[in-house]
Amino acid sequence: MTPPAMRRTAAVASMLLAMSAGALAQTPISMWVHSGPGPEAAAYADAIRAFNQSQSDLRVNLVRLPEGTYNDQINAAALARKLPCLLDFDGPHVYNYAWVKKIIPLDGFPELVALHERQLPSLRQQGRYNGRLYTLAQFDAGLALWANRRLLERAGLRIPVGVEDAWSLPEFEDALARLKAAGVAYPLDMKFNYGGEWFSFGFAPLLQSAGADLVARGARPRADGFINSPAAVAALERLQRWSKAGFVNVATKDDADFIKGVSALSYVGHWTHRSYRDALGDDLILLPMPRLGERAVTGAGSWNFGISSDCKTPEAAARVLSYLMSPQEIARVTAANGAVPGTIDALAMSRDHAPNGALALYSAQINAGLARVRPQTPAYPVISMAFAEAINNIAAGADVKSELDKAARRIDENIADNKGYPTR
Repeated sequence: MTPPAMRRTAAVASMLLAMSAGALAQTPISMWVHSGPGPEAAAYADAIRAFNQSQSDLRVNLVRLPEGTYNDQINAAALARKLPCLLDFDGPHVYNYAWVKKIIPLDGFPELVALHERQLPSLRQQGRYNGRLYTLAQFDAGLALWANRRLLERAGLRIPVGVEDAWSLPEFEDALARLKAAGVAYPLDMKFNYGGEWFSFGFAPLLQSAGADLVARGARPRADGFINSPAAVAALERLQRWSKAGFVNVATKDDADFIKGVSALSYVGHWTHRSYRDALGDDLILLPMPRLGERAVTGAGSWNFGISSDCKTPEAAARVLSYLMSPQEIARVTAANGAVPGTIDALAMSRDHAPNGALALYSAQINAGLARVRPQTPAYPVISMAFAEAINNIAAGADVKSELDKAARRIDENIADNKGYPTR
């Protein structure tokens, strides 16, 4: 007969062995996200902690990387065939990543296809390339005008209410002139301090509202005749005039002009809401994008998730992605960053994006069809760099037509060098 003490020791050993075996049986899932310190980073960490605690057969290992070097690290990992299973990336990178096969199609995962059908229209468009689904997004972005009510009322301006009530171009330019006359140093903050991808996301709508675009949309992208069209030239010559009139400070060095009252209007997205609200309180209001042409246009598309081609367990990665796309997890991250919840279900849960919510105008513009995703072509990285360089030079006073012609040549040469980016 085995003594009781030995039976207890054997039972404990058996239990520990079982626990160890269970831990070893967990499938590891590597995941990268862009984030610095702050609420969004904490939201991602909390989401993955909750997932890991919700089941026992998968273990997600989350790595948070700084946004400034994020794309470089993705490219380096892709060359070494060491991409994580799950990764997020900015919306316009979908098409190049799909074309070079850094990410895999998601059409084979029915749960992800069903989630895609519940996304906002702009995100349903963003996530597809060449007829296939590649990404899902927890949230979308947009552009509008944050305004200082006190300064607008002091200048005697009409305050638009809702998408259909937006300022026309003459009314918008009159507002800038009247704010300047009322003592506002630079009436319109356009975030020239951001640089980089901001110039494409933020400034392409100036062209699009005027009837132009960065490239021809469709299977055969072309820049010449689009980015340098008469409408595009006129739109950016107008921007130069705003700068020369002192309406916009193209040399701004930080993000505080609106907070300090140096500007009365701030052309930007949802991400400034918290700091603006803390600074202005009840004087902070949100105005719709002005109609700079026949219609208003707002930018669309934001960071989204895909499964890399290096992932050895894509089915497990799809389970994690499905969890992250739940209304509860979308609510968690959008409560942290203020973005537009990316699915119909999550949007219905949002207080800030409810009809009378503080951020409702961003989602209202998307649902009204004003959102324009960036060009869905593998050439996008070159398009963005060429346009950003043109904007920088135009802001410094260079000839608008010459700069846009130069951008068109650079883009079209890249497309020709890649034989039109044929689908493969």
